[in-house]
Amino acid sequence: MAREIMYRDALREAIDEEMERDATVFILGEGIAERGGSYKVTEGLLAKYGAKRVRDTPIAEAGMIGVGVGAAIAGARPIVEILYIDFAMLGMDMLVNQAAKFRLMTGGDGRVPFVMRTQGGTGGGVAAQHSQSLEALFYHIPGLKVVMPSTPADAKGLLKYALRQSDPVMFLEHKHLYMTKGLVPDDEHVVEFGKADIKRPGSDVTLIAWSNMVPRALEAAAKLAEQGIEAEVLDPRTLVPLDKQAILASVARTNRVVIAQEAVRRGGVASDIASIIQEEAFFELDAPIEIVAGLNIPIPFNLELEKASVPQVDDIVAAARRALHAKPLALAAE
Repeated sequence: MAREIMYRDALREAIDEEMERDATVFILGEGIAERGGSYKVTEGLLAKYGAKRVRDTPIAEAGMIGVGVGAAIAGARPIVEILYIDFAMLGMDMLVNQAAKFRLMTGGDGRVPFVMRTQGGTGGGVAAQHSQSLEALFYHIPGLKVVMPSTPADAKGLLKYALRQSDPVMFLEHKHLYMTKGLVPDDEHVVEFGKADIKRPGSDVTLIAWSNMVPRALEAAAKLAEQGIEAEVLDPRTLVPLDKQAILASVARTNRVVIAQEAVRRGGVASDIASIIQEEAFFELDAPIEIVAGLNIPIPFNLELEKASVPQVDDIVAAARRALHAKPLALAAE
């Protein structure tokens, strides 16, 4: 059986269940205790687990990330909530030079069971310092897992799995998803990393998307279906590890690909996925790979400009149509 609940409530259930299961799990962040967090993900946890395991912090991201990494090395399982992914930049030394490398530098003996939860992306006109999609920064760093769930069920299942790992996990949410609803299984629900999910099957073109681009890709697929085009929507769910086999299998089925990311185009994860496809599945392609991405600019404050700076549903539809109407690569080469 399953219930329809909000994304934020699914995250809370995951934290609650793992804190109950494992006494070493604790959470710290700005306003996450008495206020229950800005998005109410941690609401009620202070009353249940007390101030030792649900801790409010000062506005000091470098400090809280450092405390979390140190606690993880010492044997605890901390969750550090950073209100905006933009502010995680203040703790990059601890994440990149300490947490990500500790296992290797200790010859495999050391572990860092650390989860950083944060959110990014556009929405609401909160401007350039509160709206970025920075997953590519963490994706680039060996030793870090990168998770970007798009549905309540995936949010719960992936977070529970993250809290059972022995290596650092960057758990990246999106501000637009917290109030979205979806079915979440009643029983124990854990989603393994590195397992992509087909959100919608199709035969004509593959739409690869993650986080808030998944609902937009699904909406684009519905519009394309009205035009007689069946788009497959593939959600990697985790960028590290990346389910290459699922991606390549989808490409083999549809022979055309659109990759949608909210992050800026330059140096993005979409470009790396496109590189993997062209290297390992080039002869499966009937058209050039299309990438739909954010503009290479800081996110504007103005709502209309903000909307124009990142991909919308019609942008994905247009890219899919370009892929379908492109001259097949085999013919183009002649």
